Amino acid sequence: MAQLPTSLVFTIRRSEAELVAPAKATPREYKLLSDIDDQQSLRFQIPVIQFYRCNPCMQGKDPARVIKDALAQTLVFYYPLAGRLREGRNRKLAVDCTGEGALFIEAEADVKLEQFGDALQPPFPCFDELLYNVPGSEGMLNCPLLLIQVTRLKCGGFIFAIRLNHVLADGAGMIQFMSAMAEMSRGAIAPSIPPKWERHLLDARDPPRISFTHREYDEVEGTIILSENMVQRSFFFGPKEVSTLRKLLPHHLRKCSKFDILASCLWRCRTIAIKPDPDEEVRLLCVVNVRSKLNPPSPSGFYGNAIVFSAAITTARKLCQNPLGYAVELVKQAKESVTEEYVKSAADFMVIKGKRLHYTMVRSCVISDVTRVAFVDVDFGWGKAVYGGLAKAGIGAIPGALSFLVASKNKNGEAGTLMLICLTAPAMERFSKELDNMSKEQPADEMGKSVSISSTL
Repeated sequence: MAQLPTSLVFTIRRSEAELVAPAKATPREYKLLSDIDDQQSLRFQIPVIQFYRCNPCMQGKDPARVIKDALAQTLVFYYPLAGRLREGRNRKLAVDCTGEGALFIEAEADVKLEQFGDALQPPFPCFDELLYNVPGSEGMLNCPLLLIQVTRLKCGGFIFAIRLNHVLADGAGMIQFMSAMAEMSRGAIAPSIPPKWERHLLDARDPPRISFTHREYDEVEGTIILSENMVQRSFFFGPKEVSTLRKLLPHHLRKCSKFDILASCLWRCRTIAIKPDPDEEVRLLCVVNVRSKLNPPSPSGFYGNAIVFSAAITTARKLCQNPLGYAVELVKQAKESVTEEYVKSAADFMVIKGKRLHYTMVRSCVISDVTRVAFVDVDFGWGKAVYGGLAKAGIGAIPGALSFLVASKNKNGEAGTLMLICLTAPAMERFSKELDNMSKEQPADEMGKSVSISSTL
């Protein structure tokens, strides 16, 4: 049984999870991951959820059957996803293309889509029911790389949930695979964008040479706070909310990107919420898509991890006592530091250090912008998703570290951005208060100063 915030109670009946193999024979081979792919930072699962309305044009068609068949056909082209991860010398990862298949679950819920509420957004209290964690399936090695659950709803709509091992793909790669499945569901015989492995493009050079400091991987002394009492929340930023924050910036920064504003806002409010020592360093790690930064750019169809981390670093005191523009400057500098040479240096860094590294976890906040990853456009034949995107924040090795920006709409149909964040309950309350306080700050004057009524460290 699962219970929604509206006290709606419903039952889900699930079939046993089964392995769906490629519809045709596929090559049996070993395929090495890149030196960006197999870093420790990416060794976790990415969960995505999609909600679909009933479509009278699809009367008599079972979404679970349609999608299951499409999965088998798509795995012919994306056959590494039907294999299993193996670990070699120096923790180097490779896919053993065994063709064993991906996990698939068929389910049915006695609830209608409209009963989930006007504005679908994380957290979904019933998520563990909508994407069942099959025992033994969540490991890194020798486990299925992909898990899909399709849950039919009482109204004729359905929910599609998917979990993919991050070392195989980033957000852009994941949406490429999902879009290929959707094309197969609608009758295509091959994906419109043929998948390309090409992981060598993001391998270290020979010989490797580090040309940047890569402070995103600093070894920092301190305690990593682990808590099971974590709270998930989404905060909606429409044009009005973004405009209010933009007015807090000095005039020379007001044309900065929406990401710069929201990332800086999250970093500042979150730092106040977690109450670090004022003189300790705090970090915002931006996840940067580097496809266009490579020369030549990564080929169309590449679905591996074409991402690096870049670090904005300051003390908690400076971050929280300065206006928002201070954080925006740091975020812009961190993003602009990512060049093709930076990407190559990051891959070299992994190899020279002789271990698969994890980004700095002490007093770090990581933010990934997936607003341009068009999850809602994935159409299995029933039309676009009502909500499509990341299912929750806080995933990865450290609960609460990773936040997302996701494209969404509010209950009035206004397009905007959801900020998905995970914190302990007390810290979440303080975070929410600081966001509210920031909206009450006075606009910046010509000198770039603003009057803040928010609490500081």
